[in-house]
Amino acid sequence: MSDQTLTALSPLDGRYANKLSALRPIFSEYALIYYRVFVEIHWLKALCAQPKIPEAKPLSIEASTFLDTMLTQFNLEEAQCIKQIESITNHDVKAVEYYLKQKFEENDELKALIPFLHFACTSEDINNLSYALMISRGRTDVLLPTMHKIIEALDNLSTRYAAQPMLAHTHGQPATTTTVGKEFINFKIRLQRQHDQFAYLIIYGKCNGATGNFNAHHVAYPYIDWPNFVESFIESLGLPFNAYVTQIEPHDCIAQLMQCLVRFNTILLDLSRDCWAYISMNYFQQQHEVNEVGSSTMPHKVNPIDFENAEGNLGLANALANHLAEKLPISRLQRDLSDSTVLRNIGSVFGYSMLAWESLLKGLQKISPNRQTLQDDLQQHWEILGEAIQTVLRKHGVADAYERLKNFSRGKAITRQALHDFIEQLPLPVDEKQTLLKLTPESYTGYAEKLVCASQINAETTE
Repeated sequence: MSDQTLTALSPLDGRYANKLSALRPIFSEYALIYYRVFVEIHWLKALCAQPKIPEAKPLSIEASTFLDTMLTQFNLEEAQCIKQIESITNHDVKAVEYYLKQKFEENDELKALIPFLHFACTSEDINNLSYALMISRGRTDVLLPTMHKIIEALDNLSTRYAAQPMLAHTHGQPATTTTVGKEFINFKIRLQRQHDQFAYLIIYGKCNGATGNFNAHHVAYPYIDWPNFVESFIESLGLPFNAYVTQIEPHDCIAQLMQCLVRFNTILLDLSRDCWAYISMNYFQQQHEVNEVGSSTMPHKVNPIDFENAEGNLGLANALANHLAEKLPISRLQRDLSDSTVLRNIGSVFGYSMLAWESLLKGLQKISPNRQTLQDDLQQHWEILGEAIQTVLRKHGVADAYERLKNFSRGKAITRQALHDFIEQLPLPVDEKQTLLKLTPESYTGYAEKLVCASQINAETTE
């Protein structure tokens, strides 16, 4: 580790810095500065392309290339120049405007366009579009592909172990048999629903001025249809336009995105805890890493650290995401600044989520069912077949079916022989008794395996 990572205040930029390299170019302070420059330049281009603004003359190929080069060659040194200006202005967006003015001084054509830098804009016109672009890129390039990896891993596990019987536990007590694959597919389906919502939630943009009414725009050029012009500009950035705003885009869409992320993470939290429990019950076994140490004093241990790390980071991600979802849509009157510092933590929300997702993926790749333990546990719990027996008794009109099984099995360890003796004396037809006598805890899986297979077919038909 470098000195910089060792002295970092946040583990995202310290201990875990190398694991989050994909997010840093998108959600860092540097990235935010870049997107502000990007929006300012594209706004100027849009103004210059509007024939009803004769003072903003159309850009020549040379001037347009100059602007494009500023973006393609933007680097940390340029960002430092903007930070230096900010140290004087104490205003981050204004620093970008002054930086661009300095750059435009180098080009005679652009120098004449300096008055149209940041024209009719409030800082939030630049900021909201910058964050929207950052979120859109991060979602597409990093978050959704990792979400998909988790869903794919669960899909593979569900297929591989679709038929592997496993004693279920409701309220922590032995319950009706399931299969390992069916439990994995449950999580896969739940996560897929949230993934799909996360993918298609709209992130709006605004560029409507100080209180959202195009006031300055209209005074300067009253003959321009500014709502239509701004809508076209925002759509050219790949974003939909929100016409009904105050000084800020109200962030409802970001709140929705955060709430969806929380649901996705909460399902993963449920999965992490279940996997941890199955490992502790010896239902799942973990692959041994030769050089990995489980405990500093107990050499035999292989701790489920991947699921524990996932659980911890999911909690951090959700705590931040919940705060963003609750805080961002609230702004006093037409604007207060409390959202500004909060928005800077979007990258942290995604960072803690990514840490959790990668840990969980690693854990899922290391586990497999302990078939012997699963079989032994099922053989010790013949009483779970009481559900099937009392249901068949109900079918044949036995009024006290449930009570008979409760008195026979509740709180007792029932053997195969004891259960068969009980079945033999029931008031049932011979063929029904034979069906029940053939039943075992391992075979009592219902549609579990078929449900896994059906989910695969459904997934193929919707692709």
